[in-house]
Amino acid sequence: MDMLKSVLVPINQEGHRFIAIFAAITLALFLFTWPILGWIGVILTLWCVYFFRDPDRNVPTRDGLIVSPADGVVQMIERAVPPEELGMGPDARLRISIFLNVFNVHVNRIPLGGTVIRQVYRPGKFLNAALDKASEENERHAVHLRDNDGNDIVFVQIAGLVARRIVCYLTDNQEVRTGERFGLIRFGSRTDIYLPDGVEPLVGLGQSMIGGETIIADLHAKNEAPMAVEVR
Repeated sequence: MDMLKSVLVPINQEGHRFIAIFAAITLALFLFTWPILGWIGVILTLWCVYFFRDPDRNVPTRDGLIVSPADGVVQMIERAVPPEELGMGPDARLRISIFLNVFNVHVNRIPLGGTVIRQVYRPGKFLNAALDKASEENERHAVHLRDNDGNDIVFVQIAGLVARRIVCYLTDNQEVRTGERFGLIRFGSRTDIYLPDGVEPLVGLGQSMIGGETIIADLHAKNEAPMAVEVR
């Protein structure tokens, strides 16, 4: 029943073409090959529908809350320099890496309301997104965003082993809201987010994230002791 509910949700517009292709191939398999291949096609078509699902989310509304830009699992929390193409200098920031498998919702969401200062696409390799070097070597789309209080954050869409297309709808100087959809990555990927200096994460390694809902950090708690977070 839970699986059925997760399927019967809106489908992202990027998925319509792929679902149609899968369905056409499935029909051809039924007409011109063995039925067993047709049923395999049915399963793959249903998976394609499931992959491109785009459910609504309950976005936290309090100012200063940074939410997860993606569904998935927190794989790494470490200090790293933001992508060089954004021109933000050599200083390292706390980076949280979220790994998405092929069964996660792949629609990405804005982690914090503000203004897009710069967004840059960079071609690259298609290494396993679980590898640390994927942040440096894989195809990616990096975004520098500044909120109304002057806080800078960075979030990066990173292609994975089977991902071959990063979609990002953002433009420079665009005003965005927390939790707003801004793109997706097709078929397995990773999303990194770099927090402002002095901001402590409210998530832990291995924690499951819900894009647009799970709170990653609180800007209003910059100088307070970090909260203990239970990994679920």
